[in-house]
Amino acid sequence: MTSETTRIVQIIASEIQAKSEQVKAAIALLDEGSTVPFIARYRKEATGGLDDTQLRQLDERLVYLRELETRRLAISESIGGQGKLTEQLAIKIAGAETKAELEDIYLPFRPKRRTRAEIAREKGLGGLADTIFANRTADPAELAQAYVSESVPDVKTALEGARDILTETFAENADLVGRLRTYLQQHAILRAKVIEGKETAGEKFSDYFDHCERWAAVPSHRALAMLRGRNEDVLSLNIEVDAEDASPLKPVERMVAESHDIPLQGAAGDRWLLETARWTWRVKLSLHLSLDLMNELRQRAEKEAIEVFARNLKDLLLAAPAGSRPTMGLDPGIRTGVKVAVVDATGKLLETSTIYPFQPRNDVAGAMAELGRLIRRHKVELIAIGNGTASRETDRLAGEVIAALPGAKPIKVVVSEAGASVYSASATAAAEMPDLDVSLRGAVSIARRLQDPLAELVKIDPKSIGVGQYQHDVSQVWLARSLDAVVEDAVNAVGVDLNTASAALLSRISGLSSSLADAIIVHRDEKGAFKNRKELLDVTRLGPRTFELCAGFLRIPNGSEPLDAASVHPEAYGVVRKIAAACGRDLRSLMGDTAALKALNPAQFVDERFGLPTVRDILSELEKPGRDPRPAFKTATFTDGVNDIKDLVPGQMLEGVVTNVANFGAFVDIGVHQDGLVHISQLADRYVKDPGAVVKAGDIVKVRVVEVDVKRKRIALSMRAQDTLQSTKAPEPANSSHRTHNKPQASRSDKPQSALAAALSEAFRHK
Repeated sequence: MTSETTRIVQIIASEIQAKSEQVKAAIALLDEGSTVPFIARYRKEATGGLDDTQLRQLDERLVYLRELETRRLAISESIGGQGKLTEQLAIKIAGAETKAELEDIYLPFRPKRRTRAEIAREKGLGGLADTIFANRTADPAELAQAYVSESVPDVKTALEGARDILTETFAENADLVGRLRTYLQQHAILRAKVIEGKETAGEKFSDYFDHCERWAAVPSHRALAMLRGRNEDVLSLNIEVDAEDASPLKPVERMVAESHDIPLQGAAGDRWLLETARWTWRVKLSLHLSLDLMNELRQRAEKEAIEVFARNLKDLLLAAPAGSRPTMGLDPGIRTGVKVAVVDATGKLLETSTIYPFQPRNDVAGAMAELGRLIRRHKVELIAIGNGTASRETDRLAGEVIAALPGAKPIKVVVSEAGASVYSASATAAAEMPDLDVSLRGAVSIARRLQDPLAELVKIDPKSIGVGQYQHDVSQVWLARSLDAVVEDAVNAVGVDLNTASAALLSRISGLSSSLADAIIVHRDEKGAFKNRKELLDVTRLGPRTFELCAGFLRIPNGSEPLDAASVHPEAYGVVRKIAAACGRDLRSLMGDTAALKALNPAQFVDERFGLPTVRDILSELEKPGRDPRPAFKTATFTDGVNDIKDLVPGQMLEGVVTNVANFGAFVDIGVHQDGLVHISQLADRYVKDPGAVVKAGDIVKVRVVEVDVKRKRIALSMRAQDTLQSTKAPEPANSSHRTHNKPQASRSDKPQSALAAALSEAFRHK
């Protein structure tokens, strides 16, 4: 292992709190093409049990650190090619821990355009700069007289040239730049101001028309908001340091002087050099470091925003599925009608229709008759209603239809329709439903996402699902990489049915590309359902290595091999046979027998290839073969009669669904077409640093209405336990609509409610 690889392994091991051997093994597996889900699930012995979170962090850092090593080598070669690579410089390059630190070192050696300092040197003024620096007692003006020439017409020009040379030297001191950067990171202020004349056009940025705060403390959402304001030419943004310091010499200027042994008081040469140090800060270093900090602020903000987006997406993808039941999807609309689609228990489209119960047709009777017919004909058990325009009106209509039905009644659930329109017009939707009008495809998607959110949402670009903040302002490369990882982890954590999964779902399985997913579908269509996992090897271009990576995540219920319905990898089937033999049981009868399996000693089945972690995983899987890690399906109840923001009254207790979690709080859908905000100060009775630790997207929560601003469409909510206990909940009506997800979590807060106004004014701008 090279010294560079050793360094990378040691750094990552320290960051993810693992041993070097674990990291080394994980890197080797990644380099040979193994995926994170595969390594986390089936290579625990090799990595010492690193989980998917650690492996994702390892994978991300590995990319950065390898880029760092590549850049380190390139810089060393560049400086070496110039004949300037000393032993001391080589040590500094080898010790640099970040790309910024490397670039600081490289700055004096970087090929650059002809600078003022170079022009001064060409005029022979290098000697003057050296003389002034060496002879501090002499008057620089007198020393400069000796350098007046045809190209240097006077003393003033000579001194300016010497200053340019020293300024470049001071500004390219890597140690000084590093110390100044650290100082600014600790003390700098970010100041935003409105550009004159843009007050009206940029009203949405009014919170930042005259705003300042510590650079180090700017949260992601505020940073991205101000950066967007600058990009739209509404705001000016500046990094300031020591602006309030009234001393003649600012601390940063003093740092420049002291780094070159320039006394703060001294002879004529010292005074001139001190002014040069101040000039260096104002003209060179201040601008350079301000740009650095602004770039670092953006990267920090983007990283936080992407993490929030990824966390919300994961929660949404792993939301509880309603299951395989005949489902009707309603895509609400007023003028264009309500689009209706019925799918069977597997998601196969059965029938579509369009009803017009609202303006301008007002065909309520016809709409109810059509819905009733479809429900009876297809034995619909679930009705999924999109939460867009006319959602509550459609919800009431469905409630009336259900009430009029005899016998068993379907359950109606309001679901998020975010991304449904994007999916409807996508190539994926066109391939799945080529003969169906685009306007009706959204209703199909709404029905399917209630049955299985994960299987349907993977067909949509994650950025279109709408659970992030400022997703269009962050690095699209970083965002795509992060969200793809989330989708991959979610799909592989759940696993998919090989015989029913769509190409979009299969393509997210470990080891499978889009082309291989398509090949599986083609094979399935031509040869019929897969009877066992081994038949995957008959798929065109799917070889043993790909089979190894994907097989454990593909399920075949009721196939010829019972273990194919579980997450046990085919490579470990021999272990399971030994377990069955030790129990003297038929494998099918043993699967699901918790008592018998718990009585076994896992160590008894360990061999050279499969260690204790894998054996324990196998036994756990045999207890509940093919278990779904997602929570059980539950519903939330919207309050009847509360359909519009105008129906809200402070003090009302409502039930809702968390739609988005941001750094400043959580947005909750309470059924009025406008999400309300539970500010971070109102999430719990205790101090909350991270809203994601209290709630997640899809959670069902109890909230109290705190404030309603109809004009600006702002709703302030509280989840504080003391608030919810003091309010009386309205009785639940029989025909309330429902939402899917977990039970509400306990909530508390100690922040005074009067503090909400200012916080909400800002937070609502960052949704």
